[in-house]
Amino acid sequence: MSLDILNTVITRRRFLQVSGVTGAAAATGLGLEQITGRPVAGAKAAAAESKTVITKSVCNQCPARCGVDVYTTDGRVHAIYGSLESPISNGKLCPKGHLGAYILYDADRFKGPMKRTNPKKGRDEEPKFVPISWDEALNIVAARLQALRDKDQAHRFALLYGRGWGASDAGLLGTFGKLYGSPNVPLGHSSICADASKKAKLLQTGIYDYNAYDYANTNYMLIFGASFLEAYRPYNNNLQVWGHIRTKSPKTKVTAVDVHMNTTVSGADRALLIKPGTDGALALAIAYVILTEGLWDRYFIGDFKDGANRFKAGEATLNTADFNEKWTKGLIDWWNAELKDRTPKWAAGITGIPERDIVTVARELATTKPAMVLFERGPTAHSNGVYNGLAIHALNALIGSLYAEGGLMNQMGVPYGKLPVSSDNFMDDYAKSDDRKKYARIDGVKSEWLMASNQIQGIAGYHLAGKPYKLDTIMFYMTSPIFSQPEPRKWEEALKDVFVIDTSPFPGETAMFADLVLPDHTYLERLQCAEIYPFQGWPMTTLRVPAVKPLYDTKVFGDTVIEIGKRMKGPMGEYYKALGSTENVIKHLAKGFEEKPGTNGVNSFESWKEKGTWYKKPYLWRQVRGEFFEWDGTGYNKPMKPEEVKEKLLKTASGKFEFKASYVQDNEKYAAYINKQLGVPVERVGFPQWLEPKFYGGGDLHFISPKVALQAEGRAGNLPHAIAIAQPVVGGKKTTYLEIHPQAAKKRGITDGDRVRIKSEAGSIEAIARYFGGVQPDVVVLPMINGHWAYGRWAKNRLPTGSSSEVIVNKSEPISGLAMYYATKVTVERV
Repeated sequence: MSLDILNTVITRRRFLQVSGVTGAAAATGLGLEQITGRPVAGAKAAAAESKTVITKSVCNQCPARCGVDVYTTDGRVHAIYGSLESPISNGKLCPKGHLGAYILYDADRFKGPMKRTNPKKGRDEEPKFVPISWDEALNIVAARLQALRDKDQAHRFALLYGRGWGASDAGLLGTFGKLYGSPNVPLGHSSICADASKKAKLLQTGIYDYNAYDYANTNYMLIFGASFLEAYRPYNNNLQVWGHIRTKSPKTKVTAVDVHMNTTVSGADRALLIKPGTDGALALAIAYVILTEGLWDRYFIGDFKDGANRFKAGEATLNTADFNEKWTKGLIDWWNAELKDRTPKWAAGITGIPERDIVTVARELATTKPAMVLFERGPTAHSNGVYNGLAIHALNALIGSLYAEGGLMNQMGVPYGKLPVSSDNFMDDYAKSDDRKKYARIDGVKSEWLMASNQIQGIAGYHLAGKPYKLDTIMFYMTSPIFSQPEPRKWEEALKDVFVIDTSPFPGETAMFADLVLPDHTYLERLQCAEIYPFQGWPMTTLRVPAVKPLYDTKVFGDTVIEIGKRMKGPMGEYYKALGSTENVIKHLAKGFEEKPGTNGVNSFESWKEKGTWYKKPYLWRQVRGEFFEWDGTGYNKPMKPEEVKEKLLKTASGKFEFKASYVQDNEKYAAYINKQLGVPVERVGFPQWLEPKFYGGGDLHFISPKVALQAEGRAGNLPHAIAIAQPVVGGKKTTYLEIHPQAAKKRGITDGDRVRIKSEAGSIEAIARYFGGVQPDVVVLPMINGHWAYGRWAKNRLPTGSSSEVIVNKSEPISGLAMYYATKVTVERV
């Protein structure tokens, strides 16, 4: 179905931009034919006969969910701009947002369902795909799944997904697993993303999620390894807000902590280059200064009963009865057990950051109001990751930034309508049976990884070992483990004896091991809903509307799931027949907006299509000087009771921010598990504390593989424009350079531009070395964007010789299960 959504307001500037692009292409001889490989129908027709349509849609270059205006003329996409309707885009896009046409017109796309004819699998094996119809492909999958179910082997089917996009696709998978009866549907990617930060926040606030932030009103930002100006979501809006906070009065001051110089660090007021994995030590020392100098937020934290500051260096005899805590729990216990010894001098010896800088940052953070602290995978992708996260997030409590203006908060949910049918009414005896519980998840979660939500990077190893069983069939959606996961060659071995179904539109590494390819639409062809990641707290969701009809015989993933479900026997098949299609799902979700229309007037499916987004301002809660208020329609005027705060905002057992996390401290199994895995004494497991990080790989240089602005979650490897500007700091264009300090390079006889071998116990790859004084002498940096051996003509055979993941040892943080991407040490030698 063609959905032509016209934006009737076209500015003169925007018109000239679009026409200018067309004119420039004509002037240079670079037309759409070169991009698409197909003639443009009616190219010589008079301009008056052409019809330009502007479709409201959503970008798919990263998880930000930026609204876009897609310009098509005579059915061809020729421009993409940020939508003014989107509070994230505000009419703007990041550098990669404009590249959607390259994805749509990628000449190497799968043109329809494909079936493998070569039974052998390997990097050097041609799959010998042949095209088949959708009916044949879907029947093959359904018959295979039904046969497993009939043999009581539903658990041997796993569905792995990456950046799921919302209730109309990834949101369907939990129901599919419930009705089918497999504990392995779905298995998410969060353990190769940022689960450790979410687990830390769960322990302290009772909410397992990322935070939303009030960047526009903050006056101080302390950033720990979050790549705010490279990849932190929503990247496009971050660029916009950076311009605001750095030019407003007073200007927001920024301190950035990282292991190497990047755009965020170079743009900050203060750069703190830290030793890998030691962020927690820095945070503890900052907390020490805040307490010993009496700088904590007394409105939020509370105070000593006599008003005196009893936090003194080395004193561990403080009495909890002497301190009245307000919205926190366990501060005095934390001081006694840990903080009393975490001086700036101590931290300087561990982190490499001068003592005076630690003291200065602590004072700035605590005295500049409002302020916030943010962190992500940089500090947490280590063996001590969750404890690093606990120490860092504790600073937000100490300075009173939780739910405050210019601080951080949790994200509100979207009031979707109900689906047309309830899956609970379609559970057959097999799905209901308690016997299903006897089969553990293939990723070891709950059986081995007691506290993790996912362990996607462990699946290949568990399958190869037959632990607890072998998989029979595996399906991938928006994830390619052979490129992106640590030790990907293990996946190559694992997929040799599994029936593999890939749904990517592109011929990536994992697709080369597929037995069936059921290609998804590209994002400019999809009808798809996508609620946002945490942004500014108030609820928001977006709608991706197809800008063009599908170019090829592809199918949106949500419909693929539904069509497989329809072919299953019994109540499961009946459920999916009643569900119908993803369009029907989305229309029912939109019914929730009838009762709760958006701030932008969206109150139906049709108005959602017209605007491309639904959102409801303002955020409903605010903490002001230690008191919580709820929005009453005119302002934050309604005082909240402690039980309301506990229900909605601080969802811990105590209803407070917990420096001593009852989630683990009061759970004997969790406490014993942490003690066994990390050696933390049982009585201390709930406190933010210093644990020395462990490193693997057998080398002498820390290997860091950061995200960069043009990376697009690892999916930009076949986009020529992205490749050309992927690594601007060191001039990476046709290749991705290994950034190495001149001192470290010369010590190894490496000159600038030499081809080098990067090696660890996990494997080796080769790359070109580039001298860069912005990395520390014991650190090397190789962004993960190039190194493909598949994925398309522009991606293949481009240095480095493999993904950076090939040298990363597959180890995981014990509490969250997060892959320890930054815990590998390598050797580097001239080839």
